[in-house]
Amino acid sequence: MSDFTGAGGAAYMSNRMNWETPQELFDQLDAEFHFTLDAASSATNHKCQKYYTAEDSAFDHEWGGETVFCNPPYGKAIAQWVRKCSMEASRKGTLVVMLLPARTDTRWFQQFILNRAEVRFLKGRLRFETNGMPGGPAPFPSMIVVMRTGER
Repeated sequence: MSDFTGAGGAAYMSNRMNWETPQELFDQLDAEFHFTLDAASSATNHKCQKYYTAEDSAFDHEWGGETVFCNPPYGKAIAQWVRKCSMEASRKGTLVVMLLPARTDTRWFQQFILNRAEVRFLKGRLRFETNGMPGGPAPFPSMIVVMRTGER
């Protein structure tokens, strides 16, 4: 992901794409949804017992019947992730919860989220983690997107 700065040096994106979901936020969501699959993780950073990594790509699997947590890389492929999550959420018995940058002006938001999913805007800026340690505040706002279009 490119590093863009605006007036006054304000950052809009980060060069890193492997930031970890803050554990406290995940725990709150997991208490509500009871996740069974982490769709975008690594061998050393996964939030569920069942998970997909870059090597065992979530794009190569169907997620039918799962309750999925997905905090995808925020790079150019984010639209593909949102599309995949939307498609999988349409399967009977599948629910997908995504942690995303609050980019309501993007094509992926307009096409796959607006009027199709529940959106929860988070107050303030998240402090993503690295190796379980919080970093500085994200240079962008975040949102939780709940896709539950399939029958449960």
